[in-house]
Amino acid sequence: MKMEKNSKENAVISSNNTEEGRDPSMHLPAVRTDASTLNELIDFSCSRFPSQPALGFAQATSLTYKEMQEGILSVAARLQAEGVVSGSRVAILGENSPAWAMAYLAVVRLGAVGVPIYPETPASDVRHILRQTEAEVLFVTGRQLDKIYDVDLPLQKIISLDDAADSTGILALFPFSTCMAEGQLIFADGESVFPEVQPDDLASILYTSGASGFSKAVLLSHANFCANANSASRVMGLSPGDVFLSVLPVSHAYEFTVGFLLPLLCGCHIVYAGKTPTPAVLQQICAHERPQVMLIVPLVMEKIFKKHVLARIEKSKVVGFVSRFDMGRKLIYKNAGAKLLQFFGGRIKLLGIGGAGLNPKVERFLRDGGIPFLAGYGLSEAAPLLAGGPYLDEEVACGSVGKAISGVEIRISDPDVKTGIGEIMARGTNVMQGYLNDPEATQQAITEDGWLKTGDLGRLDNKGNLFIEGRLKSVIVLASGENVYPEVIEHRLNAYPIVEETLVVEKHGMLEALIYPNIGYIDAKTKGMTTAARQEYVRRTLSEIRRDINETLPLSSRLSKAIERPEPFEKTATHKIKRYLY
Repeated sequence: MKMEKNSKENAVISSNNTEEGRDPSMHLPAVRTDASTLNELIDFSCSRFPSQPALGFAQATSLTYKEMQEGILSVAARLQAEGVVSGSRVAILGENSPAWAMAYLAVVRLGAVGVPIYPETPASDVRHILRQTEAEVLFVTGRQLDKIYDVDLPLQKIISLDDAADSTGILALFPFSTCMAEGQLIFADGESVFPEVQPDDLASILYTSGASGFSKAVLLSHANFCANANSASRVMGLSPGDVFLSVLPVSHAYEFTVGFLLPLLCGCHIVYAGKTPTPAVLQQICAHERPQVMLIVPLVMEKIFKKHVLARIEKSKVVGFVSRFDMGRKLIYKNAGAKLLQFFGGRIKLLGIGGAGLNPKVERFLRDGGIPFLAGYGLSEAAPLLAGGPYLDEEVACGSVGKAISGVEIRISDPDVKTGIGEIMARGTNVMQGYLNDPEATQQAITEDGWLKTGDLGRLDNKGNLFIEGRLKSVIVLASGENVYPEVIEHRLNAYPIVEETLVVEKHGMLEALIYPNIGYIDAKTKGMTTAARQEYVRRTLSEIRRDINETLPLSSRLSKAIERPEPFEKTATHKIKRYLY
């Protein structure tokens, strides 16, 4: 089998023009490669770590880097025989697995374009994505089959990632294992010649999470991903052999780059949960695998903080009293942090937290609790990482999302003269090519000189720390002309144990907080009460919270109501509330 060769001189994926004025000791060395395409990135790692474990399910045998590469090349050979060529669109709809990883990497090996689809995507949206991208081949798992029965598309092949069969007989499914076996024979016969892939070639069409509106199809190149993965290596500090536990959907940009491409670049061992990571399942997996790195979303950490830290403080009058003092609080947090690290297997060297803003009280717990973490900021349009910290950087301020990663410039557009808040704009090699079939939206998102308009509001301090203040679209402009950033108020509300999640909205010129309560907390507090007494407790507690919050807010920005919501809010893949629905 002949491998593709790149005759051009490849540039080193690292930045030397955005580190001015920064202490280089605060940043880790990048994993230096000549890779400017994903194919080169994978070949680089497979040549360095052939016998090390690469991909596998928790509590199961994993594929080595050599075995992973053989699988990638075999699947690529079989896809090529099926007619997949440079530019072909291949969709992947399924849960995280080694098969998912090899399928995607086989697609880009051919110069084709991968279209990852989030597993929780509704059937109607799945059909829309397949039509919009003109997918020719679909990889799918058995749990997702019901979403594609009505797809009226000339799909050349539907490949079952988990070898599931269609019990209805409607779909002609091709097992992934057969795909690999047949491809291996083609590979052995030397019948495949793979095309030369260029850095600017399209690698993926990723769909945004749609927190403030409907999803957009983002066009990302090989160069976009390679630049971002290499830059991320400077702030994550991963080492060959590190166990990287993957629990977030790899179809999302955050996990895709930081939890998939990055660990492969660094020679890590990616372990997939394989099950819904409930606390019990997660504890079992962590006890067995003892991961060193994992990515989580802020909502997960907020729940842990409320259940295992705030609940303990509230349960004991002595602990509650001690927590009022700085030294006492730090001791409590340190003890809780040690227990949390043991929960995760006792070897965690880094928790990556991203996808949404981190509650300041939770961040204080992480810092005082001695938990190594990195808060990050980015978006799909930037492949996705733009900023990160505080790993190994003591200058990163509490409440910020760190500093711009290497190779990325960040500026604030039209900052408010009083607050310094304005739209966050970013520029770098990782910025997307544009939106699929939407030149107007692309032009609106990217300036002529390459600055990406993120749509997020933020500010920069004099050390380059970036503070996120909310979405531009979610800013509430009051009759007085004052801007209100609802996410800031929501963070404060979410710190209360009775609050599970909240959304601040404007109604008739007044601010209201919609609150979905913590049912477990209420059950514990109202045990033995009548239904009426329970309802009164919730009403009274929410009213007290509203009054407490209002003491910290300007007069014009105070909440008029705190309303109990009977069910959770609809959320994106990274657990951000879909604000536009409310």
